[in-house]
Amino acid sequence: MAKHNELGKKGEELAVAFLLENGYEILDRNWTFQKAEIDIIAQKENILAIIEVKTRSSIDFGLPQEFVKPKKVQLLVKAVNAYINDREIDFEVRFDIIAIHKKGESFAIEHLTDAFYHF
Repeated sequence: MAKHNELGKKGEELAVAFLLENGYEILDRNWTFQKAEIDIIAQKENILAIIEVKTRSSIDFGLPQEFVKPKKVQLLVKAVNAYINDREIDFEVRFDIIAIHKKGESFAIEHLTDAFYHF
């Protein structure tokens, strides 16, 4: 596996552990619809959190969350609509980003709630 894929996988594992520690229930991981993939779908109380995980080995070229582009947001919204319709979910939907970057031998994790809105 390529190094960037290993880093991404490690980032998703860290994000799941972070969410579980903070009271979220993980409903799905790497859920796909057409060309879109949702990294993590989690629930906390009556909120369905759609979570994009961005992991970087450094922040020299920008913060991880800066790499969530409008096209990705568009694909996520499309996938979420399919997920909600498929499962007949009636929760408030929130789009979050978990930004992770390597800091020496450890990782810094930032959870951005309501990171973007769908229209």
